[in-house]
Amino acid sequence: MAGGWWAKAQAGGMLLALLGWVSSCVTTFVPLWKNLNLDLNELEVWNMGLWQVCITQEEGVVECQAHGSFLALPPELRISRLLMCVSNGLGLLGCLLATLGLDSWRACEDKPGQKQRLLLAGGVVLGTAGITTLVPVSWVAYNTVLDFWDETVPDIVPRWEFGEATFLGWFAGAFLAAGGLLLACSTRSTSTATPLAPACRQLPTTQGRGGGHHPHSKIADLVI
Repeated sequence: MAGGWWAKAQAGGMLLALLGWVSSCVTTFVPLWKNLNLDLNELEVWNMGLWQVCITQEEGVVECQAHGSFLALPPELRISRLLMCVSNGLGLLGCLLATLGLDSWRACEDKPGQKQRLLLAGGVVLGTAGITTLVPVSWVAYNTVLDFWDETVPDIVPRWEFGEATFLGWFAGAFLAAGGLLLACSTRSTSTATPLAPACRQLPTTQGRGGGHHPHSKIADLVI
């Protein structure tokens, strides 16, 4: 019963980790971190990402332009680029390590201790990937809120608002962290598994009457 629960925990952890990793990769590259609606021209919607700025017109035409210089970007966007790329790499590494450590994976079946360490390492790496996703997304969201409520900026100036990638990034970080936690906790399945029964000792062969053994010594041998 317990073994089935740990197997389900590992399967759920891997599913959350994969969903989080894919969502983190999508968040990194889509230009939907910030949205801007112009009051002067409501037919255009501006979207900003880590790599480019896009303008979506009412006709469905989308024009994108890459950021001119990495050093010219605001600090939160520069650091977010690096952290999101690190998160994507850590997420992939964590999924690979955790897969090798799953109880259902046939590799290293004769080395349960090694599988347990791989699963634990995968869970820790996935948890780190979740943190490196949540930090940049939350930082950009925090600065967006500050700029939106900045009283020094005139009301007629358009304000940037949250984009869809912000919410997707929060879900991605939460999925990665939850999946890593489940996988790390499920390493107990290897250590708490029912141990194999020890090999039975071969009973000593009884000797004939001329063997010189006392009946009590035979009983002692059987007990031992």
